[in-house]
Amino acid sequence: MPAALSMIALPERLTISEASTTLARLLPLLRAADALQLDASALQQMDSSAVAVLLACQREAALLGRPLQVSGAPPKLRQLAQLYGVESLLGL
Repeated sequence: MPAALSMIALPERLTISEASTTLARLLPLLRAADALQLDASALQQMDSSAVAVLLACQREAALLGRPLQVSGAPPKLRQLAQLYGVESLLGL
């Protein structure tokens, strides 16, 4: 049977100021879900902290043996992930 997919929307702003709060909100949701999809389409303001939050979620998902997908990544998020060489880790 396929895993139940939970979709969570990322906020419009994910910078260093919001990173710890956003991660603290996402990790329990990830732990509770069979599979999680992060919808990044609302992201408008971001910095490298957004990539760090996604990597932390990906790392947690891997430890739990659960899939994590990122969808709707805006061009700036893709560019940041490419800059750091982690786009394939994030599935972007």
